[in-house]
Parts: sequence; structure tokens; C-alpha cells
Amino acid sequence: MKQSKKSNNNLYDEKITALYLRLLRDDDLEGESNSISNQRTLLTSFVNKNGFRNTKSFVDDGVSGVTFNRQGFKEMFKMIESDQVATLIVKDMSRLVRNYIEVGQLTETILPMHVMSG
Repeated sequence: MKQSKKSNNNLYDEKITALYLRLLRDDDLEGESNSISNQRTLLTSFVNKNGFRNTKSFVDDGVSGVTFNRQGFKEMFKMIESDQVATLIVKDMSRLVRNYIEVGQLTETILPMHVMSG
């Protein structure tokens, strides 16, 4: 049975649930660090238990949170600014930004303009 064009467009137009993972590298493992793997497990469990769907992970492994010059963060923020993100989930706010003033600016001013809230 063929789906209508409208149904197909809705699948592609659905906003994502962004999962952001970051850690300044703390181990000598090849590939993903232990803490990034732990964050991924924790966020995936949270997403599954709470019914979030259409998830996309953005990862900055080995990059300090004091800078916004992070590839995963920049990619995610571009999607947020273009209103492609419905929900942003992080383990804790220090994963997103290390400077508490910038956390406040993001959570009180910038993100509410783009990301749906509870």
C-alpha cells in the first residue's frame, strides 16, 4: 500500500530530540572515552523510559566546555537555530557549557526561542 505524500513529508519534517554528550578526555582508550559511553547509556535509557523519539546524538569527546568552538555543539546549535530540534537532553548542564553565566543565557534566553518545553 502506498503512503500519501503528506504522510511521507511528516516523517521528514519531524523535529529531533538532540542528545548532547561532552567530556574533556580523561582516559587513554582508543575511540570513545568511558565517560562518553556512560553518558550515552544514561541518556539512551532516559529517552527510552520517557518515550522520546527521533533522537540524534551530538558528541564532543576530548573538548573543553569553556569554548563554543566544538564541532558537535556547533552542528547541534545550527539545527536548534533552524528549529529542527524539539527537545535537548544532556546529562547535566556542565556538559553543555562550563561557564554558569553562559548556561543561564542559553537556558533562559536562547533555547526557549527554539526548543519546545515541557
